Amino acid sequence: MMNYTKYIIASAIVFCAFQINAQTVLTKEDAIKQTLEHNYGIKVAKNNVEVAKNNSSVFNTGKLPIVSSSAGANYNKSNQDIIRQDGSETNVTGAETRSFNASINLNYTLFDGLGRKYNYKSLKETYNLTELQARETIENTYLQLFTTYFQVAQLTENTNNLEETLNISKRRLERAKYQYDYGQSTRLELLNAEVDVNNDSINLLDARQQLTNAKRNLNMVMGTNQGVNYNVETTVDFVELLSFTELLKRTKVNNVVLQQNDKNIAISKYNIKANKANYLPSIGLTSSYGWNKSVNPSTSFLAESSNRGLNAGLNLSWNLFDGGTTKTRVANAKITLENQEILKEQQLNVVENTLTNTWEDYHNKLFIYKAQQRNLDTATDNFNRTNEKYKLGQVTSIEFRQSQINLINAQTALNTAKYNAKIKELELLQLSGEILNNQLY
Repeated sequence: MMNYTKYIIASAIVFCAFQINAQTVLTKEDAIKQTLEHNYGIKVAKNNVEVAKNNSSVFNTGKLPIVSSSAGANYNKSNQDIIRQDGSETNVTGAETRSFNASINLNYTLFDGLGRKYNYKSLKETYNLTELQARETIENTYLQLFTTYFQVAQLTENTNNLEETLNISKRRLERAKYQYDYGQSTRLELLNAEVDVNNDSINLLDARQQLTNAKRNLNMVMGTNQGVNYNVETTVDFVELLSFTELLKRTKVNNVVLQQNDKNIAISKYNIKANKANYLPSIGLTSSYGWNKSVNPSTSFLAESSNRGLNAGLNLSWNLFDGGTTKTRVANAKITLENQEILKEQQLNVVENTLTNTWEDYHNKLFIYKAQQRNLDTATDNFNRTNEKYKLGQVTSIEFRQSQINLINAQTALNTAKYNAKIKELELLQLSGEILNNQLY
């Protein structure tokens, strides 16, 4: 039963190794491109921008005139009894009256207290706000993308290290078999070697399953269904960041959330002015060109009449008192502006605090990364020395195994520290509004 289990594990490892050899490399640039094209959240954000663009068009501002046309026809048939002033009488059965009309009408507001002007500016700022909201969605998606991408990279390196660990354990098992066959070691040494091979095989299978799951998560972020038969880049380059003071200055200017606060403040100011426009009169122009024709029965003074011509006029309306509705709207708009300014101040404090914490955390993680590099160098040197001594029979298999475990732990810790530091760097870039710069990866 144990031999069958080892056969299954070995077969699975060989199959996975064959699959990995046939994989292509998904670069960071390719991942970004696919995400921008297929990510569902980004698609929705782009559609929202298009809606805001349509709303900010001149066709949605009331600045253009309204032109309409109308036409009609009427028919009437009735019995008429007519008594004239001189006493004469006329009776008509089935008297028919037909009338026709057609006109083109124009209505245009010449002045509305500048309400249209400020509504238009408000719509433009709303469009800009929606663009910033879309940018925030893209920035968050970028961070999610690279968090998942680097998780795949980390698991890839961990898997490679576990493969090397398994190969070392297999060579140790082979050596233990020879030593046992020639009476140079006990069966306990052989069994320990077999157990370590099985444990390393299980750890490798578990790591590969985690890697497969992480690739599927990466596909979800990208919005694609390309399977898991690909590798990712495992090279990590750290960006030379500005000083904290300069980074804070750039953050206050470029941070997408703070920019949205600025747009909300601008919109609130325009809303105040648009509401104040109701205090002023409204002047409108009306014009029409019409045609009318009427065919009358014999009882009518005119048998037929028609007319056509141009009609134009100006009208003025002014709400001298609207019950306080405009006053209430202006007051509420001012309160809304005050709230937006308060939110801007609050958000600025939040961003500064987050930037400070992230900055310190980033440098701590860089220190840990460098320390783990030194630990790995020590663990590697220790393992190499222990391996040589093991071949000479100067250390036990337990000591060798412990040295091997120390090495894989150091490798795993280094990978974790490296990618944790990179993720913190990306968070700093997002806060400072630089995360969309593809040259930073």
